[in-house]
Amino acid sequence: MSILAALLLLQTAVAPPPRAVAERNLASYPFAVGERFTYSAKLGVLSLGQGTVEVAALDTIRGVESFLFRFTLTGGVVTYRLNDTLESWTGTRDFYSRRFVQRMDEGGKKRFKHYEIFPDSGVFHDVGKKVVRPSSSEPVDDTAFLYFVRLLPLEVGRTYEFDNYFRKDKNPVMLRVEKREKMELPDGRKVDCLVIQPIIGEKGGLFTRQSDARVWLTDDARRLPVQIRTRFPFGTITLRMKAMELPTRPDRAGGAGS
Repeated sequence: MSILAALLLLQTAVAPPPRAVAERNLASYPFAVGERFTYSAKLGVLSLGQGTVEVAALDTIRGVESFLFRFTLTGGVVTYRLNDTLESWTGTRDFYSRRFVQRMDEGGKKRFKHYEIFPDSGVFHDVGKKVVRPSSSEPVDDTAFLYFVRLLPLEVGRTYEFDNYFRKDKNPVMLRVEKREKMELPDGRKVDCLVIQPIIGEKGGLFTRQSDARVWLTDDARRLPVQIRTRFPFGTITLRMKAMELPTRPDRAGGAGS
């Protein structure tokens, strides 16, 4: 069966549930192209390397203006090195992911995954395996998920569930807002942060149940990701923000850092 035929067979006419995130314009987002966070990566007290999280560019995917989000992690220990890059192309208006690419080099094992996601058809194409599978009606991939969380009204003590991870079989996505905690920004200011446990599936990703991840977001309108902690095969890595670049927003007074 051709990929096109599979797309047509899997397409559904069922009305979608209420949107998790309302449609937006660029000026309404708490982030913009040029935002870049750099993190020190540590395994316990050992320096491991560095990570970055950035809104790298605006691009167009199948005629849809999209953010290009990029997450990188490089470093390792004597017996285990890693060099990972995850990239997401997510619509600026609807915040649906349309392309997700993973380049992974962990412990000498290299993996490349490329997904084309079709929100209108409710399917995604695993390009490497040449298969088409069901997707959610509001698909968000692993990298875009960190930005998706920044758009939500979060309350301490609440657990949220969403059915919008792009791989439908791994839903629901869960978010547990555990507590508030003081954290220090690179400029020395101490701010309140929400400590969040994201869970996407059981294993095989950055925010799975197996990874036991936590994300520290500033408890303000910007929701800056100050710290990320996740478990890898060789131990738990903590990414702590050491530098941040906040682009000047012509639509907002005060410029970077406002």
